[in-house]
Amino acid sequence: MTDWLDADQVLERLGIRPQTLYAYVSRGRIEAAAHPGDPRRSLYRASDVAALARKKARGRRVADVAAEAIAWGEPVLPSAITTVASGRLWYRGQDAAVLADQGLTLENVARLLRGGHGAALKTSSRPAPPITDSARSRLFLTLAERAGREPPARGRAPLALAMEAADLLDAIVDAATGRTGDGPAHQRFAQAWSLNDAGADLIRRALVLLADHELNASTFAARVAASTGASLSAACLAGLSALSGPLHGGMAARVEAFVDEADRRGETAAVSARLERGSSLPGFDHPLYPDGDPRAAALLNSFEPPAPLAALWRATQAATGLAPNIDFALVALARGLALPPDAPFILFATARSAGWTAHAIEQLQTGKLIRPRARYVGGAPGAERHSPSSSS
Repeated sequence: MTDWLDADQVLERLGIRPQTLYAYVSRGRIEAAAHPGDPRRSLYRASDVAALARKKARGRRVADVAAEAIAWGEPVLPSAITTVASGRLWYRGQDAAVLADQGLTLENVARLLRGGHGAALKTSSRPAPPITDSARSRLFLTLAERAGREPPARGRAPLALAMEAADLLDAIVDAATGRTGDGPAHQRFAQAWSLNDAGADLIRRALVLLADHELNASTFAARVAASTGASLSAACLAGLSALSGPLHGGMAARVEAFVDEADRRGETAAVSARLERGSSLPGFDHPLYPDGDPRAAALLNSFEPPAPLAALWRATQAATGLAPNIDFALVALARGLALPPDAPFILFATARSAGWTAHAIEQLQTGKLIRPRARYVGGAPGAERHSPSSSS
């Protein structure tokens, strides 16, 4: 099989360790298949290995080339809000995990992300959230209704937008919990889900750790919408739409499926089977954190994960060396607190709305439209097209 390489060949060509190879497979960067002569071993697609080798040779110049090649907008956007550096997540230069330890609320962090502007507007006139059969649909309907009636954000003062963002966060918490209310978001979730003080504090930690994550897919979608001058609610609706995909905020469902598989087959067998198939290990590893997701560590250190998830964690780490990411931590939290179905997504969306509005306001201040160019790969423009001749 000349199109495939064994593990030793891949390790030599890329100069990596076995754990890194497992990480590449789990991220989908190298396709793996069972060895035809030994099902306990895997083969790896040679073209994927060659592509990674070329990328390693180019180094970080790829980002510079991409930024220079796009005339109407940049795939690498300047931002003063959040960054990932030294294996940590930083909000305006402050360690997100430390902020969670210090007892900050989602509202505190939302204001920090906005640059310190915009206290919450407490009002008794907020409409009740729509009546639907799920919190997810309430979030979509709430943002869609506001986006349909609110004026464009372009040209408005940053402070006014910050105040609106605080009010919008309240409305999002209304939709997530299914009721209007006052107080910090984590306390309102605790009331809606009948949690004690310890459970409420775990929700607070999760919300703080999820509030922003640099230029992820949903945040980029929110910034694109904001760059057109759309309202903050429209930008958040764009972010929520991107978040709903299975490769982003929907990743928790894939973690749940992995946990269920481990329950049926046993943790070690489930991990081994996925590695042999070249399948991913949902809930483990993160491309931005080679040494482990600090958000997951900060959350998982705050409670004892349920036994099945702890066992899966041990089995995965023993086989691959991969650490859990925030999706695994959210599923562990939801199971440990017996939260309603879809709770990981609801917490994710609620928290991340703080980042979406901060990025929307920052994008609006640039006055620039994000408009990348496409690298056309179709037929030559203007080329004559011939239809098959017909015979009579």
